[in-house]
Amino acid sequence: MPALVPPTVDVHLSFLAAMDEYVAEGRGGPDDFSNIGADFRAYATTWSAPAGFRHFVGYLLAQRLEETPRPPGYVPTTVLWWLDGPDYLGRLNIRHRLAPGPAGERNGHIGYDVRPSARRQGHATAMLAAARPLAAALGLPRVLITCDVGNEPSRRTIERNGGVPAARRDEKLRYWLSTT
Repeated sequence: MPALVPPTVDVHLSFLAAMDEYVAEGRGGPDDFSNIGADFRAYATTWSAPAGFRHFVGYLLAQRLEETPRPPGYVPTTVLWWLDGPDYLGRLNIRHRLAPGPAGERNGHIGYDVRPSARRQGHATAMLAAARPLAAALGLPRVLITCDVGNEPSRRTIERNGGVPAARRDEKLRYWLSTT
């Protein structure tokens, strides 16, 4: 049964296969502003090697710590992977607070992504449900979740988890979700 777990080097090969799937669908380029896109730009040239992948996993684990250096506007973030045994199926980020300014309202507290071959199997809905108590444990009684206006699967995922619509911002639909 899949579970949200901290990033681990134990799924190196499955992670690389998932990244190949993302590349095949056009992800990772300079116009991909997702977490996956940023990771591609920063680590894709080194994560194939075991040492490079260990470094990448260490970077992700360190993001949850307040004292970790990060660019202006970035906040501490718990990164979790959705794994089914040795199989990497997706990723979920919980920002410990909204980023300052418009970025926080645009990106919200939680973001998620399911690898292409695992989509349409209920993984995003299950990941988001599993993240709710983890967000509550971080002191977040409710979380803001956003998705692009045209991203119907993500909208359904948020609504299946009880997301309550909030005011739209530009190309983003916004929802508040209780963590209890």
